[in-house]
Amino acid sequence: MKPLPELASFLEGLSEPHILFDTRYRILAANAAYRQQFSPLQSVVGRRCYEVSHHFSVPCDQAGESCPLARARDSGQRERVLHLHHTPKGEEYVNIELAPILDAAGRQAFYAEKMAPLFNASRQAGNRDLIGRSAAFQDMLALVARVAPAMATVLLLGESGTGKELLAQAIHQASSRAQQPLVAVDCASLPENLFESELFGHERGAFTGASSARAGLVEAASGGTLFLDEVGDIPLPIQVKLLRLLETGTYRRVGSTELRHADIRVVSATHRDLPAMLAQGSFREDLYYRLSTFPIHLPALRERKDDIPLLSAALLARLQPQRPRSLSAAAQRLLQAQSFPGNVRELRNLLERAALLCDGDQIDSSHLEQALACGVQTAAAPPGRHGAASLRATATRSSAPPQATPASWKDAERALFSQLVASHQGSRAALAEKLHISPRSLYRKLKSLQLESDGS
Repeated sequence: MKPLPELASFLEGLSEPHILFDTRYRILAANAAYRQQFSPLQSVVGRRCYEVSHHFSVPCDQAGESCPLARARDSGQRERVLHLHHTPKGEEYVNIELAPILDAAGRQAFYAEKMAPLFNASRQAGNRDLIGRSAAFQDMLALVARVAPAMATVLLLGESGTGKELLAQAIHQASSRAQQPLVAVDCASLPENLFESELFGHERGAFTGASSARAGLVEAASGGTLFLDEVGDIPLPIQVKLLRLLETGTYRRVGSTELRHADIRVVSATHRDLPAMLAQGSFREDLYYRLSTFPIHLPALRERKDDIPLLSAALLARLQPQRPRSLSAAAQRLLQAQSFPGNVRELRNLLERAALLCDGDQIDSSHLEQALACGVQTAAAPPGRHGAASLRATATRSSAPPQATPASWKDAERALFSQLVASHQGSRAALAEKLHISPRSLYRKLKSLQLESDGS
C-alpha cells in the first residue's frame, strides 16, 4: 500500500527528522531534516529501517534491541525508545518516537518515526561525551531522554567519579533551555557563611565587605539550568531557603526585602546516602522530595565493565591527542579486572600514568602493572573514596607497602597530602589541577584529613 502524497508532504514540512515506513519496515519517505542530518549522501527510501539505522539483517527485536514498531503493534499507541544508530558522525544515541498511522479499517498501515540525537552521548571518543553501550549505561540514558525535555527537577545519584556533571550537561543540552546558561553550584566547597550570598546574591552593605550589590548564581542561571553539585553538603540553614526557592520559585538577596522570581530548572547531584541523612536529621525530608522528582542512578564503573575499552580509548585520545596510544588485549583484560572504586576518574589517572611509562604506541599489561605499582593499591579502598584513590593514583611513590592496612594508607596519605599542601604556592584550584582532581574533591580531602590550605 502506498501512502497518500499529502502524508509525505506533511512530513516534509516538519523541522525534526522524520521517516515514514510500512508494516514490513520499508522506508517510504524521509523528510529534508532527516536527509540533512542522517543521510546527506544517499537516499534511504526503499531500504529497511533496521538496515539503515543499525546495519542489522533482521528487525531490532530479533537482534536484541527494543523495536518501537513491535511495541506499537502490541500497544496500539505511540512508542518511545532510545537507540544506538549509525550516523554520518559514527554511532550516536538517538531518541526515537514512533506513531502508528491507521487505515480506514482502523488497522496499522504506516508508521511515522521522529528522531532526535541525544546530545553529548555516543559510543565514540568525543570531546566531552558520555561514552558507553553497556545495558546499565543505556538504561541510564533512556531515563535522561525521558526527563530532559521536561521541566521536572532531577536528582543524580551515584559514587564520585561516575560523571554526574557530564550527565547534568547532557540533560541541559537535550532540554528546551539548551541555548540558555547552565550554572553549576559547587555545594561542597562553599563555606556556610558565604553560601546564601553566592546562591542568591546580596545588596550593598548587607555584610562586612559587601561594598556593592551582586547577583547570585540563581540569577545568573535565569532562563537556564541551575546545577547543584554535591547537594548533600548544603548546610541545614540554607536547605530551608533552597526549599522556598523550589516551592515558590522566589528568593531574596541577602540584605534585601525585595522578592525576586527565578526562571530556572534545577538539577542536583550527590554521592551521599540521602535517605540515611534524613534518618540522621542532617538533610530535610521536604527538600529531599522536592529535589528527587526524577532520580537517576549513575552506575559505577564496576557495574559497566563492558564500557572500559570504549572509555579507555576516549581517555587516551584526550590525554595525548598528539600521540594517542592503544591498549593491547592483555592490557584490556587487566583493566577490566580492576574494581575502580574511584570510577572513571581513577581509570583516567591510571591510563595517564601508563601512557607516561610507555615509550611505544601500544600500552601493554606490563605498563599497567607498573602504573598500578606506582601508588598504594586501591582495590580494597571503600567505594566512594575517590579523593584517596585519586591521590594514590597521582603519587609516584608511596611509603605504604602493598600489604598496608587501610589505617596505614590513611597515615601515608595524610603525610603525602601535608607535604603537597605545604610545598604548593599557588591557589587551591591550581593544586587540584596538579593532582588531577576537581576543586570540590580537594576541598573534601582537606576536610577529611583535617588539613588546611593557605591557597583559596
